Amino acid sequence: MTKLTRAQKASKEIAEKGKEPHSVQDAIALLKTYPKRKFDQTIEIVMHLSIDPRQADQQLRGSVSMPKGVGKSAKVACFCPSDKVEAALAAGAIEAGAEDLVKKIEGGWLDFDVAVASPDMMRFVGKLGRQLGPKGLMPSPKAGTVTKDIETAVAEFAAGKVEYRNDDGGNIHCIVGKMSFSDEDLNENLNFFINMISKARPAAIKGDYIKNCVISATMTPSVKIAL
Repeated sequence: MTKLTRAQKASKEIAEKGKEPHSVQDAIALLKTYPKRKFDQTIEIVMHLSIDPRQADQQLRGSVSMPKGVGKSAKVACFCPSDKVEAALAAGAIEAGAEDLVKKIEGGWLDFDVAVASPDMMRFVGKLGRQLGPKGLMPSPKAGTVTKDIETAVAEFAAGKVEYRNDDGGNIHCIVGKMSFSDEDLNENLNFFINMISKARPAAIKGDYIKNCVISATMTPSVKIAL
């Protein structure tokens, strides 16, 4: 049997502790005891909810600007009329346009993280279902990516505003920061997101709503949060 290194033994011990529920503050502290990596790991929260994703009135989707940011920016593509292109680019979009941008994406260009569109552009963007849909890039009013105020939307997403949506298993994933963030900043972001999801409880849900909640970094096991 291969012997574990000291770092591997430490990680195994931390992982065992992480299976027990912790307060948000203690969960952050435990997560930070994992061996450091050569890069600043992203921290993500995953919440398992008792929703039925097949029911439209139980699906959760939106976007959020964390109080302390998430430590990353996003590449934003903006679908807008020609007279709004300069404003969208000035707000932080890496590409902006109407039918010309649609053709570029149809040609295979997908080097962006978020797509924002003004409502009048959706008749063009709808043609991109095969390209944008599977990657979760299709603009949506629920996510705040279809809006008349494209300048504000572009600026917010470029600055790190993040989208969230439930998956088919009833889980919500969202980035909440970086390992380099202070414990206080991570605590504020996590509590902000947990409270937001709690308030978004669908009316049809009876009994327990949040069934499980964990946080993890890019290269660590998860740590359970008690709610």
